[in-house]
Amino acid sequence: LAANGFEAGNVGLGHELASQLSTAGAALLLAGRDERRLNEVRAALPEEAAVVVADLTSTDGIARTARAAEQFRANVLINNAGAGAFGLLENQPWATVEQVLATSLEAPIHLTHALLPWLRAQPQAAIVNIGSTFGSIPFAGFAAYSAAKAGLRGFSQALRRELADTLVSVIHISPRAIDTPMNSEAVNCLNRELDTPSDSAETVARQSVAALSRNDTERHLGFPERLFA
Repeated sequence: LAANGFEAGNVGLGHELASQLSTAGAALLLAGRDERRLNEVRAALPEEAAVVVADLTSTDGIARTARAAEQFRANVLINNAGAGAFGLLENQPWATVEQVLATSLEAPIHLTHALLPWLRAQPQAAIVNIGSTFGSIPFAGFAAYSAAKAGLRGFSQALRRELADTLVSVIHISPRAIDTPMNSEAVNCLNRELDTPSDSAETVARQSVAALSRNDTERHLGFPERLFA
């Protein structure tokens, strides 16, 4: 379960995914750059889990995570790494845009690339990419994030076709707005003003785990966003 920053507490999507997968009986290897938060998540899980501390935006972090996953004998990769930035593109420093693209798009592709030979060698495997409705319905104020999530959707679809004759599934999940600490106060204010519905991390995690169990290759969460997408 690869995430470049698990949110503290029990309301972050990474935490909820880990909790529900562990409850369902999965053995977990948690990957992220914040050791304290990783250990907080691990301590709260119903079953023991392993962790690897790594920055997934770095080549060294990808290599360390891939080695740990192979040693763990992982057969499911969940790309949950993501970073958001709200604001007009012209007002954002390039470093912020670069961080969004590196975390939300390049890191999942890079880690998948590193682990693909291993996953293809397994009797059965899956790659789960956590996208966003913004990948199908781009939104003002989220230009870089929308671009990253649209790219992740395209990557998922193309890779699924490349692996069509293998036992590796590629699952792309697009949640609508999620109520997590990752949202800034400006984003929360925008959602309130526009009356934008948000789902809890628990709800999104539950539907994501269900999609994995059913091998739903393309899953859009929430209505009417699902219809528009």
